[in-house]
Amino acid sequence: MAFDTELRSLFCARRPHLLAIGEPYHGEPAFPHLRNRILETLVGYGFRSIAIESDRAAGLAVNDYVQGRRDNVDVTTGISQGWGTHPATHELIDWLRAHNEKLPPHERVTFHGFDAPTEITGAPSPLPILCELREYLSAPVDLDWLVGEDSRWTAPEIMFDAARSPGRSQEANALRGVAEDFRTQLYVDAPHLIRGSSVESWDRARVLATTAIGLLTYHAAMAEPNTQSQRIGRLLAVRDALMAQNLIDIHAHERDRGPILVCAHNAHLQRHPSRWASHWDGQDLAAQWNGAGSIVSELLGERYVYVAGSLGASGPVGLGRPEPGTYEERLGPETGIFPPPTGDDLRERVADLLGLFSLDTGTIETCDAILHIGFEPGAADAARIAGLPGVTETRIPPGSELPPHTWGDRFFFTGEDRVRPFATIVGHDVPGFDERSHLSRPGRYRLNIEVGRTEFRNLFGYGPEQFAVHSSGLDFAETDRLLPHPTYGVQGWASVVNPGPATADEVTRLVAQARSRSAARAYRRKRRP
Repeated sequence: MAFDTELRSLFCARRPHLLAIGEPYHGEPAFPHLRNRILETLVGYGFRSIAIESDRAAGLAVNDYVQGRRDNVDVTTGISQGWGTHPATHELIDWLRAHNEKLPPHERVTFHGFDAPTEITGAPSPLPILCELREYLSAPVDLDWLVGEDSRWTAPEIMFDAARSPGRSQEANALRGVAEDFRTQLYVDAPHLIRGSSVESWDRARVLATTAIGLLTYHAAMAEPNTQSQRIGRLLAVRDALMAQNLIDIHAHERDRGPILVCAHNAHLQRHPSRWASHWDGQDLAAQWNGAGSIVSELLGERYVYVAGSLGASGPVGLGRPEPGTYEERLGPETGIFPPPTGDDLRERVADLLGLFSLDTGTIETCDAILHIGFEPGAADAARIAGLPGVTETRIPPGSELPPHTWGDRFFFTGEDRVRPFATIVGHDVPGFDERSHLSRPGRYRLNIEVGRTEFRNLFGYGPEQFAVHSSGLDFAETDRLLPHPTYGVQGWASVVNPGPATADEVTRLVAQARSRSAARAYRRKRRP
């Protein structure tokens, strides 16, 4: 599911410098997993860098790690916005490190964050960044008295009261002047600084100086008195402007090495203005601003290609099938990269899922393609599993010579021989053999996972050999509940009908564990004489 054919067609037709692939909802883990597989494919077409929605300055340490310039890195601090704890992030960094180890420096894939060190709810103190710059420059500047206590900058109340922010104080204005002076001094003393350290160290300091100036600009925006909607709109606009500045700088740095894959929320990558409406702290809020993609696409023109993200349905996050006549419904039940749907009768989806940005007319009219996770039963689960490292998927096509009750079933493997799946997704009962989950009812499917004997006992309190004794008391038709497989429980398999929010975390853990066990088996088979 790395979309090799679609990506090759898109790349050959457009030859982008920046290929931006968005996602409509940060809570669906299939998107970052698919991002990893897409990067692996694009590296074969000459892509040599990836930029994600994460703090650019913090990400410098992560890039040092994947380039082999340091032995370890704390990904939870090197990658911001909570992405540092995501399994797909660790998979990405591990893959980059392993991929780069066998390559000369000019062929290695570079990691970038392109976000500012900010959140909509606040921003950190500028002191740590400025102190690192001061040390690199050996500048005799007393920063502590200008910055003061960190809580001045980070107090949660600032989000709701501009008067609490120090962003427009005399000290903040002086700090911005210091940061500007630091950046100028980097260029003034560049020959001496580079000879005394390295080009990489100097460039790190340059990025830190730019980040410090941007951070202080954001704090100044937090101090602007206005209505809450106007304040939030201003903060969103400033953050995306800083993102755009970073992307343009990354493009200038990387363009001679190859194209860049950029991954973030649709709102940051789309060409048309971004909009956000919500109810927060008792107030109805609405904002419109130019996202980073809106800015960068104007500057790069056809060298910027945007693939919007679309989520048809996902049981684990509680998103059901899209209504007829919506863009997501027209894109179809299958997962893939598709051209934007056409038709004057199509409309925007209305979904009660906080954080989901449904496809709208502006996106459809201005995007180049759409990465769509389909809405057929199990599509999101399949995308999550197929996006894991080294996983291949076999699906039985409708109309095949196999029995009809197998049509559409999915089998997930590691290794090339596809001998033994570690997980399956099925959507039909097997007459006379496996009917207790009632899968023939509309909209029902079952995810099956080979958990092994030990994990089976941990989950259910008895071993697979005792399954027959306990099976009569189980309701195998119950949805969103982890149970022994109604037929293969005796072999250490577990299953869940229509996985939803209640089982999402446990299913994620068990699938990852099953994949690792399967990969270990494949490795042992490969080593046998």
